[in-house]
Amino acid sequence: MNALTRRPLLIVLLVLLAVAGVRALTGEALTDSGMVGAALRLAVPIGLAALSGLWSERAGVANLGIEGMMIIGTVCGAWAGHFHGVWAGVVAGVLGGAAAGLLHAVVTVTFGVDQVVCGIAVNILAAGVARFLCVVVFAGLPGAGATQSPPVTGEVGTVSVPLLAGGAGGGDLLGDLERGGVFLLADAAGLLRGLLHEVSWLTVAAVVLVPVSVVLLWHTAFGLRLRSAGEHPAAADSLGVPVQRMRYCGVLVSGALAGLAGAYLVTVSSGLYQEGQTGGRGFIGLAAMIFGNWRPVGTAGGALLFGYADAVQLRQASAVHTLLLLGAMLAWAAAIVVARRRPRLAAGAALLGAAAFALFQSTGSVPTQLIYVTPYLTTLLVLATVAQRLRMPAYVGLPYRRGDA
Repeated sequence: MNALTRRPLLIVLLVLLAVAGVRALTGEALTDSGMVGAALRLAVPIGLAALSGLWSERAGVANLGIEGMMIIGTVCGAWAGHFHGVWAGVVAGVLGGAAAGLLHAVVTVTFGVDQVVCGIAVNILAAGVARFLCVVVFAGLPGAGATQSPPVTGEVGTVSVPLLAGGAGGGDLLGDLERGGVFLLADAAGLLRGLLHEVSWLTVAAVVLVPVSVVLLWHTAFGLRLRSAGEHPAAADSLGVPVQRMRYCGVLVSGALAGLAGAYLVTVSSGLYQEGQTGGRGFIGLAAMIFGNWRPVGTAGGALLFGYADAVQLRQASAVHTLLLLGAMLAWAAAIVVARRRPRLAAGAALLGAAAFALFQSTGSVPTQLIYVTPYLTTLLVLATVAQRLRMPAYVGLPYRRGDA
């Protein structure tokens, strides 16, 4: 086993040990299958938004309009989903997001407009377009209005792994292990069961898109050309790479993925369109992309982290309070691991763990306001932690004209 696989496995083991220790001390199961399943459902739109940003920025185009593209995906998905069925809604959401991506590509790649300004404009425009479409398309329909669509027709459906998580073949080995309560084993079983029990088919598709992105971007000639457009477009152009076309491809895929995230919200999460239901997930997706250092697997890990933080705050206040103890144990574990190589960092982690433990001991709960901001606070803490190891594509956000040096 090499260092690339040994380190992630060690981190997972340390986290599971900390979670098991928290359950033994407090009785609060932070990896029960219900919470993990909720975290996975909440992570999917964030992960798709993160992949959306990754495809665009690897091609050299900053996409701050992901939130707006998701909004277009939600309203298009709700329209087609109500009149033509749930899978038509998924397709319409993807096409709607791709259309918004095309607009962003035309304005930024062809006309060279500032990419940040264009992304913000797409977000503003999308909100207005969604309200207009609701008034025009859904007027007079039962349960619909200017800010809400009628329900989507049909369901996407779910799948469970047989024998392990209560699938069609019967048996629920992981569920039995989770209910057994054995130290560490029950926590690992709950974690795995949450990922394998009653998983939406769109969730499966979103998970598959992660390795597909890895293969396409890092193991094909197309991916090499697309990434070269974001790293050094002049050099790529001198070698015959169609930089503008590659940037168009990246932004179109980005828009389609954002539209799929929006379609997920209306077909799986809620079953209808509601104004404001994206809830800033496009921006949190950008944070997950940065956390993952512009790589698909790390991006997926960031999305799961933010989805878990969202699931914890939706569950109950006691779970958020228990996270203080978990944070203390993880900080102390990190201090032990890096003590020999980076003593200053170890000392800082130990002090942070002590502060979290003291806060846990001195309080019986956390303020309601802190519960609601847990996902966003997690986003800020993660970005502050990983900021020093980031390497973004060199030419992201910079316009390119053929002949530029």
